[in-house]
Amino acid sequence: MRRPARCSVVVPAGAGLAVAAALVLAGLATDDAGHGAPREQAGTVVGTAAAAAVMDPGSRSDAPELTGEDLDGKPVSLAGLRGNVVVLNVWGSWCGPCRAEADDLERLSRQTRADGVRFLGINSRDRDRTAARSFVRAHDLTFPSLPDPTGELLLRFPPALLNPQAVPATLVIDRRGRIAASIGGAVTEEQLRPVLAHVAEEGS
Repeated sequence: MRRPARCSVVVPAGAGLAVAAALVLAGLATDDAGHGAPREQAGTVVGTAAAAAVMDPGSRSDAPELTGEDLDGKPVSLAGLRGNVVVLNVWGSWCGPCRAEADDLERLSRQTRADGVRFLGINSRDRDRTAARSFVRAHDLTFPSLPDPTGELLLRFPPALLNPQAVPATLVIDRRGRIAASIGGAVTEEQLRPVLAHVAEEGS
């Protein structure tokens, strides 16, 4: 089994959530001209996920509206996926842990599609779409991603559920459009699969 990326500092993922996430403090900075992929520096959280628990349906928050064009200019919206379980993954081409989890996410996307699970990415802080598209090709990702170079999409979520400074991060959204689980850090197939199975079985 693949080992997750190492973390040097461990902090809790989100206050009040039944989520345990191991995160390492790192950061982002654009180049001097303000272009291209960010570089690591103090202030942003990157790392590996430890575990996640599915929230009780009565305590779930509705996911915000997400709509726009994906990295290839095709229209996509979170509302258009309603009725499916949705894995919403925040990633960046500059992010090492994102590269570590990408193959697992693509494999799960293919394997769970028949169970009514769909994947949607939020490409965070890649000001140059060329780098983001290269990441997609390198990992043969078949699910769409909404570009979010300024972090505006991430700010629509409650910070306790999705820290806009935490990359990567994954949310699992139930068939009714509510956030069922929040995972901070790079996630593995072994960690995410049982969460998806649980949420997919609800109301089936």
